[in-house]
Amino acid sequence: MIIEKYHPGRAQEWDDFVERSKNGTFLHRRGFMDYHAHRFVDHSLMFTHQGELIALLPANASGTTLHSHGGLTYGGLLTNERMTATIALTLFEVLVDHLRTLGFTQLLYSPTPHIYHRLPAEEDLYALWRLGATTSRLEISSALTPSAHFPFRELRRRGIKKALKAGVEISTHSSLDQFWPILEQNLLQTHGVAPVHTQAEMEMLMHRFPQNIRLHTATRAGECLAGVVMFITPQVAHAQYISASNEGKTTGALDLLFAHLIDTAYASSPSFDFGKSTEQGGQHLNETLIFQKEGFAARAICYPTLLLRL
Repeated sequence: MIIEKYHPGRAQEWDDFVERSKNGTFLHRRGFMDYHAHRFVDHSLMFTHQGELIALLPANASGTTLHSHGGLTYGGLLTNERMTATIALTLFEVLVDHLRTLGFTQLLYSPTPHIYHRLPAEEDLYALWRLGATTSRLEISSALTPSAHFPFRELRRRGIKKALKAGVEISTHSSLDQFWPILEQNLLQTHGVAPVHTQAEMEMLMHRFPQNIRLHTATRAGECLAGVVMFITPQVAHAQYISASNEGKTTGALDLLFAHLIDTAYASSPSFDFGKSTEQGGQHLNETLIFQKEGFAARAICYPTLLLRL
């Protein structure tokens, strides 16, 4: 097993592997990872076994901690069909020795949730458990299967009817100009924070990945009332940003928008993921937020972060 640190000269090789991996998504392509390279010290790794590239580890270094990956929602080991449980055990044993040699003292590891896997790919979880890794945080998201979900709650159905009666229309936009101020205002008022991405960053990512990032909006008389920025992968349609104006909230705009996304726009997607409803590393559950998502028949998917002391 040979471990090599990623360098920009191998970007195409990296991206080609992500495309054919069992569990990689466009978030792991260098065009996405590198947009915020100025915020993180990249320390991504590439693993070769018997002369063949078999795994990637998106990662960044912070002091003596290796994060996989601090700038991504998920970023654990990306593998191809050659990865087996036995090979994974060897890989992580070699990785531990490698990181110790470099002076790292711990690995923080956020695996790709199983709903994103093209093929089963949880050999990493077993290997890390064998090495003594513990769960340092556990965040809860809400997901459903569009083709087989149970009925929406009555409150959500009433919101859909209200929006239809109010003349709310659903559309897809390439411009964030009307939606982004709504998102920024809501996040600031509710949580005192700004979006993880700036508008300029999101516009750049939408340009780079037009098939993977889309804005869907609910409008009335040309005015944006609500919107959802979707991150689209082969296995999951993920709601990355969700927000509505005050008028949008009173007219049920988000209820109608989500009904359209689930039952029409992404009806053929294996999973629809609403995103996390936790704060403080999972210690606080935003019950109002998850109640809304569960009203659309979504149920729990966990996003763990594992800690391995070296």
